Amino acid sequence: MSTDRRVGRRIANVTAIVAALVAAFPLYWMVLSALKPDDEINSAHPRPWTWAPTLENFRHALGVSGFGRYFLNSLLVATVVVVLSAGIAFLAAVALTRFNFRFRTTILVMFLVAQMVPIEALTIPLFFLVRDMGEVAPQVGLSTLGSLMLVHLAFSLPFAIWMLRGFVAAVPDSLEEAARLDGASRFTILWRILFPLVAPGLAATSVFSFITAWNDFVFAKTFIIGNEDNQTLPSALLVFFKPDENDWGGIMAASTLMTLPVLVFFILVQRHLVSGLGGAVKD
Repeated sequence: MSTDRRVGRRIANVTAIVAALVAAFPLYWMVLSALKPDDEINSAHPRPWTWAPTLENFRHALGVSGFGRYFLNSLLVATVVVVLSAGIAFLAAVALTRFNFRFRTTILVMFLVAQMVPIEALTIPLFFLVRDMGEVAPQVGLSTLGSLMLVHLAFSLPFAIWMLRGFVAAVPDSLEEAARLDGASRFTILWRILFPLVAPGLAATSVFSFITAWNDFVFAKTFIIGNEDNQTLPSALLVFFKPDENDWGGIMAASTLMTLPVLVFFILVQRHLVSGLGGAVKD
């Protein structure tokens, strides 16, 4: 290996380490603040360590009325969005890649346009849309978890379909043709051939869908307006914000607890994230 290549690799490694440390520092500070006692959190001279860690902030966060119910509501919404978006996006990506039909390009462009519109600009129109839909289908009306599932599903699908389309297109047509010659049905080809090879893309889109639905605050605060039992976990953070003084220990502890399911989900799917189609697909 030449000297220039070694220097370039070292620079790239150092840059990657610095970027990782910068990205991880807010998480470190969040966990550290959750473990600090109140006097250290409110100190005028904060330190990046503590000699007196405590779990009192976590006990305070878990003691919030309805915290467990909020947790289950967020988990239900995120799980339903992940499962439905993965299934629908996979079938839609196959249709847009393997079949020719009118307006296919138009549909793909619409998916891109949908990603360009900021969520804040659609919050009020969606509020009235969900309100009117609730008169026909109460399960997806205001103050229901179904409304959050429906909205997050609509926002997750364009990104998921566009991303999975590239994974489906990378699978050679010869694999499907060989399976059809062997008598495999369309369902068998989808489930036994395409689905395993598109699994890395499904994992990536699932992480995106889970994080978006799990961390949502705007839609949850806008749509859930009359039913405390259907509030989601981000709403529980409002308990720690007070007019006179915020409970930063409780905020950081609750935020840490909110981060754990995302980390667990990422660990469960990371094997598929790091595995690519190279070597798995052979023409």
